[in-house]
Amino acid sequence: MFTKAADGLTLPSVNYDCDSWILRMPYEWRATSRPESTQVTAWPHRSLPRRDFARFILVTWAMLMIPAIALVGTAALWGILPFLVLAIGLIWYFLERSYRDGDLIETLHLTHDEVTLTRSEPRKPTQTWSANPHWVEISLHRDKGPVENYITLRGNGRTVEFGAFLSAEERVALHGELRDAFAKANQPKSE
Repeated sequence: MFTKAADGLTLPSVNYDCDSWILRMPYEWRATSRPESTQVTAWPHRSLPRRDFARFILVTWAMLMIPAIALVGTAALWGILPFLVLAIGLIWYFLERSYRDGDLIETLHLTHDEVTLTRSEPRKPTQTWSANPHWVEISLHRDKGPVENYITLRGNGRTVEFGAFLSAEERVALHGELRDAFAKANQPKSE
């Protein structure tokens, strides 16, 4: 199934509805307020959505308490209870840390005159790169790069990566969409 974007691009629409679990590509194309511009925003995939976080903690706590049931009424319960609480606390802390570290966002804004890539990460300064889209070279490095199907944009004297946190298949799809979007942006302006 394909979706027609506001800027005329035909984009794949990847939504799998499996028993109320909706999975979608971890990037999204959007038309902007100006009709001649578009942007794509990419983010890391979340295997545990926020809405299921509390449920996961509750189920984990219940599973950890099953062995403790046999110790109810004994002094041994008080010996293992701090470790159970510590285990839940550590799971909570590291899941929260994972959510914060995953707040990485990459946004590519494309017009006829300029392409701008902005990378925002937690606890790091925002990085920005811009170039003339007519001179930007989009490359997909199938096996030469830190990850398989590595996407790079080269222009204005620099080479930058885009979407390295996406899966290999998602990067292939994104590469094709980027090539189409850049081809459209490089067409002569209609008066």
